[in-house]
Amino acid sequence: MEHKIRVVGIGPGSPDYLLPIAKRIIDQATVIAGSKRALDTFAPQNAKKKVIGKNIEDVLAFIQLELAGQDVVVMVSGDPGFYSLLPALRRRFPLDAIRVTPGIGSLQLAFARIADYWQDALLLSMHGRKVTEEQLAYKEGKKLGILTDKENNPAFIARYLLTLGWPPTANAVVCNDLSYLSEDVLETTLQELSRTEGYAHCVLVVKA
Repeated sequence: MEHKIRVVGIGPGSPDYLLPIAKRIIDQATVIAGSKRALDTFAPQNAKKKVIGKNIEDVLAFIQLELAGQDVVVMVSGDPGFYSLLPALRRRFPLDAIRVTPGIGSLQLAFARIADYWQDALLLSMHGRKVTEEQLAYKEGKKLGILTDKENNPAFIARYLLTLGWPPTANAVVCNDLSYLSEDVLETTLQELSRTEGYAHCVLVVKA
C-alpha cells in the first residue's frame, strides 16, 4: 500500500513528554485523528482532523477513505502498544500499511514518579475493561500497575483487593493528571485508599 497509517504515541498528555520524532510526524500531518484533547494540543492548524470517539468503525472508515490519497496520522495516548487503537487498525488494514512510533506511557511515568522499577509488575487496564480475579489475587511480593476509570476507580479497586486477601497495610499510590500542572500523587495504604473517593481516571500502583 502506497500510503501509510502512522500511529503515534503522544505520551501522557503534556507536550513536554512528546518524543521529538513523534512531534515531527504530527507537525507534517495533512490528515490526523486523535482525541479532542490531543487534536487541540498537538494537531497542525491546517490539517484535516477526525476526533476519535466511541464509534471506532466511523474512525476506521474515515482513515480508509483518506488513506487512498495520503498518509494518515493517528495519535493515541501513552504508547500505541498498550490498550490503544492499534489492535483495531491491525484487524482492518494490512500490516505493511501501518507504521508505529512509540510514546511514553502513563504507567511508565507513574513508576518513574515513585522512583520504582516496573519490570516485575503486572500491568493491567480496568479503564472500561474487566480483569480476572486471578490477575488481581494477592501474592507476596506482587506489584500491580492499573489504569482506572470512573467506575473502576482507585477506591473501588482497593476495596476489591482487600476482599482478595491483600493486606490492609499494602502500599498504594494513586497518580492523577500525570504530566500536567494539576498532577497529584497520593501515597497511602490499601485500607486508607478504600475510603478515599474522588479519583477516577488515574494510574494505581499497588505493592504487596
